[in-house]
Amino acid sequence: MSKVDKRKYTDEAEYGYNLRTAREEAMRCLLCIDAPCSKGCPAGTDPGSFIRSIRFNNVKGAAETIRKNNVLGGSCARICPYDRLCEKECSRTGIDRPIQIGRLQRFAVDQEKAFKMKILEAPKKKKPFKVACVGAGPASLACAAKLAQAGYQVTIYEEKDKAGGVLTYGITPSRLPEHVVAFDVKTVKDLGVKFVFNTKVGRDVDLNEEGYDAIFIGAGLWGASLPEIPGIDKEGVWTAIDFLKKGRTEKENFYPGENVIVVGGGDVAVDCAVTAKLLGAKNVHIVYRRTIEEAPANMTEFQYALSLGIGMTTNMAPAEVLGSKKVEGMAFNGRDGVSGLKLKADAVVFAIGQKPEDMTAIAGVKVTEKGRIKATASGKTNLAKVFAAGDIVNGGDTAVEAVKEGKDAADSIIAYLTKKEGVK
Repeated sequence: MSKVDKRKYTDEAEYGYNLRTAREEAMRCLLCIDAPCSKGCPAGTDPGSFIRSIRFNNVKGAAETIRKNNVLGGSCARICPYDRLCEKECSRTGIDRPIQIGRLQRFAVDQEKAFKMKILEAPKKKKPFKVACVGAGPASLACAAKLAQAGYQVTIYEEKDKAGGVLTYGITPSRLPEHVVAFDVKTVKDLGVKFVFNTKVGRDVDLNEEGYDAIFIGAGLWGASLPEIPGIDKEGVWTAIDFLKKGRTEKENFYPGENVIVVGGGDVAVDCAVTAKLLGAKNVHIVYRRTIEEAPANMTEFQYALSLGIGMTTNMAPAEVLGSKKVEGMAFNGRDGVSGLKLKADAVVFAIGQKPEDMTAIAGVKVTEKGRIKATASGKTNLAKVFAAGDIVNGGDTAVEAVKEGKDAADSIIAYLTKKEGVK
């Protein structure tokens, strides 16, 4: 193993704007009356408004717009697929290129932190209702923040030792630095939301016995998802979430191996490949079963991976993990039914999706055949006081979609508790 500068693993891959460059970019905005970019944001972050604020040098106003609409505005500024959402809807695309909305959002939130702005507040007088949120990922954080601002007493239960869910454990720091997630979480905590860590609901605590008036389930997909192929049980085979978590929590002592193969074509696969490369792997290769055009990953992330010397092969599906007890290589079958591929490897990371853990143990909610919780678009389940949203319902979507669903579920909880209060 060659000496590796582990600091590069935590360095951001892209520099942000300063005040001058942010204003220059904002000046390109056409100031559309109907702001199609704002309609393209699932969480309602309202880019049309915060871009206008930056254009007229009102950075505080921009930060207020973002934070009031999206409590995870800092994290979303780094990881949102803007090219498929707000930037895709930008009217400027008909002239040259869309406004760099993500980078402008990042600039505004960075200024919020730098100048210690206090934007969100919760009422001092609390309502006589307690709400529990299961999981400390994007959906739960968004739901808890909205409930706290409405005056409810909220407690978030998290099985791990930090909040953030996939933001903390499932994304490489070069794309989403730890301090950004920490600031978003602090914003929620400052609203009076309580956090209980290292506690698994259904095992360590029974929420019904704790007397909660409503329960929100925003657990992530932490179950392992591996293909049924020969050799899958060999030493050196990783699931994406375990590999990324290992890198985030033990980066100083984690060496992934000299040759690493990552199977998958999404942002998570790219994160795994970048993690392996920045933590010392000499040869890293992404293999995807479909074409590059069909890959769900952001093309900007692919370009970053390629700039690091990471290779990529498409139209190849995993066939067998090679080796005796440890991984020695990987065999693939071509999509055309004729081609084949064999690659040397010390480690193979499967970034092909995650699955949920057993949710019935938490509150007895109905689940789908895939184990996800059955819930309406507004977060209602078959149980009156239990609500759910985020990955545990949609099967794994973007963080900004989880924020949107968490906010919608909070509205349903508020309506439920308001009705209950009226009965009292």
